[in-house]
Amino acid sequence: MKKIVVLISGDGSNLQAIINACKKQKIFAKISAVFSDNPSAYGLKLAQKASIPIIIIPKTYIDKYSYDIFLMMKLDKYQPDLIVLAGYMRILTPYFVNNYLGKIINIHPSLLPKYPGLNTHQKALLNGDEEHGTSIHFVTNQLDSGPIILQSKVPIFPNDKIQDIITRVKTQEHIIYPLVINWFIKDRLTIINNLVFLDGCKLPKYGYLNNK
Repeated sequence: MKKIVVLISGDGSNLQAIINACKKQKIFAKISAVFSDNPSAYGLKLAQKASIPIIIIPKTYIDKYSYDIFLMMKLDKYQPDLIVLAGYMRILTPYFVNNYLGKIINIHPSLLPKYPGLNTHQKALLNGDEEHGTSIHFVTNQLDSGPIILQSKVPIFPNDKIQDIITRVKTQEHIIYPLVINWFIKDRLTIINNLVFLDGCKLPKYGYLNNK
């Protein structure tokens, strides 16, 4: 059975969705470990409840490269077929990314390339957007700029508050992240020359959402 390692920094809602999908065999893989840079991350409790090993690497290293080298040393013990970023807030160094290129995916709460970085829901609301969403992409050395695998859109209504948008986006994330992970695990998903292929067919620029 193939192995997944999940990296988190926060509450772990996407981690829980992945755990549930593995239990229901909607993902045909095992979560070998959950790593976090935040000892207080609630997601660590979710992992422990599911009897998944947790590894906490606090932010005590002098520089990002030293941190990532130590992270890689610990991570490699679990021999992951796929590294899943699920609310992991540290920016990975090029050294780390290049070592696992094509084996790291991330979920970002916006319709990339719109709103990379933080506070995406606030930006969408303040800019008067009529829709928002989430994107799953392969991780490259440019922040939130890797090739997009799949996007899911949600509406923004006139009286929405930020929490309304967050809830709507999270609902979609918990559906599509396990789906994409299983595509990868079943060897349906690949990246070649910075282009994403699903079942041998090249996906368009903005991923599977626009593949009509």
